Amino acid sequence: MNTVEIKKLLERAEESHAAAKVLLEGKLANYSAAQSYYTMFYLAEALLYSKNLRFSSHSAVLAAYGKEFSKTKILDPKFHHNILVAEKRRETGHYGIEKEVSNEEAKESFEWAKEFIDAVKKYLKV
Repeated sequence: MNTVEIKKLLERAEESHAAAKVLLEGKLANYSAAQSYYTMFYLAEALLYSKNLRFSSHSAVLAAYGKEFSKTKILDPKFHHNILVAEKRRETGHYGIEKEVSNEEAKESFEWAKEFIDAVKKYLKV
């Protein structure tokens, strides 16, 4: 297990979640949703590192997370669904011209990220 890397990814996830909160409170839903996605992405990476798995693209991380933790039901499959929805919201928030992320969607992504933080910490026993 790569404990130094896992610790750094967990710290990055916590910072990203704090940033998402500030952005949400500032009514910057597009950017808050993107940060919530990154929170979940860092957590997924940390979980994969715990199995000595590393990937260089977002799509590979999400696919591997689904295979290793969702399909096996090591963690609730809803987390995989949530991160996939959050990824779409990140894309909308960063690149969407005709559509934006609503405050409700950003808040939902923020709550999903918090729930995922708790589940990952419990699984990793940190």
